[in-house]
Amino acid sequence: MDCHRKVLGILASEVRTIALSGYYGFNNSGDEAVLVSILTALERASKEQGVPIEPIVLSGDPETTTKLYGVRAVHRMKPADIFQTLRSINGLISGGGSLLQDATSSKTIPYYVGILKLAQWLGKPTYIYAQGVGPVQKEMFFPMIRNAFQKSSYISVRDAESKALLGKMGLAQDLVQVVPDPVMGLRLPEERKLQANEDERGLPYVGVSVRYWNEDRSDLEQIASMLQKVMEKKQVHLRFLPFHGGADEEASTLLMKKLGNVKASGSAMSISPAYAHPLDMLAEVGRCQLLIGMRLHSLIYAASQRVPVLGISYDPKIDQFLNRLGDQAIGSTKELHAEQAAQAVLRTLDDLDGWREKHKAAIDRLIEEAERPAAEVIRLLGR
Repeated sequence: MDCHRKVLGILASEVRTIALSGYYGFNNSGDEAVLVSILTALERASKEQGVPIEPIVLSGDPETTTKLYGVRAVHRMKPADIFQTLRSINGLISGGGSLLQDATSSKTIPYYVGILKLAQWLGKPTYIYAQGVGPVQKEMFFPMIRNAFQKSSYISVRDAESKALLGKMGLAQDLVQVVPDPVMGLRLPEERKLQANEDERGLPYVGVSVRYWNEDRSDLEQIASMLQKVMEKKQVHLRFLPFHGGADEEASTLLMKKLGNVKASGSAMSISPAYAHPLDMLAEVGRCQLLIGMRLHSLIYAASQRVPVLGISYDPKIDQFLNRLGDQAIGSTKELHAEQAAQAVLRTLDDLDGWREKHKAAIDRLIEEAERPAAEVIRLLGR
């Protein structure tokens, strides 16, 4: 009996190594936040269930990933390193984020499915973690996605639309859990919080997250017109938040130029640094009184911190997240009525507590459910 207990003790304390495959190491605050959220959720679940783990991240910049988060990392585009890593692990997580889509590139789906299939070929269990699936415009990708998912030990997606698309591909719906985006569970330590939600002049911070989308920049023209109309009625401090490094800094700077000199209206504007660590950007978002966002994770950051959000849609994933909050976008990159959108901003600024009360139940539910995939992955690893 004592010998049996010793064997169980050794097995219980055995470290499980798990690789994470996603869009990590590319200086995108939203995707880096997904990584941090998954790592911290896995760590909490590991401690709660008594299953020690060691993560290894497949990253576009392994050195920075290790420096920022203190985890092992290997280059995601070096086949020999990937093969050696997958051969040595106890399991592979694919996700989260919008990994399986062909809107940005036709190479994206083959890459992520290829990582899944290689792990499965090596006999490793695979776990689909809160992925946003789609759009998938080329149906030739359907069989490869279906096959990789069918052979996975656990499947979760971040919205009902992703689940429905997998059903269209022929995947049994009872295999798929719908869970929130992992970033809804991201927690901001007290020492990182920026308390002030007004600048030195007493102007409320209004966060603005924009990106390049329309080639003719007509979307930024309409957003500039909307913000101008807001500042005609109310003095605010527009705080531009670049979520994706240089590209978003450039888009934000262009929008600031379109707005011109706002001091004449009594308002102000500034731009946040493009922080390397997502918790620093989360702190910036947390001190805003309102956030107007194109980037999905700007909206998720804000909602997780109880900051009222107004979304501008460039992709179905924006609408899908807002739907889970019980909201709709105030406009899109195809069509944004500046006057109507400005009125929505002003109404929200005039009733911030009302917005929080209206959305409290939905946000509470999303935060509570955000770590469910981590608990399930650790349970399966520990068996």
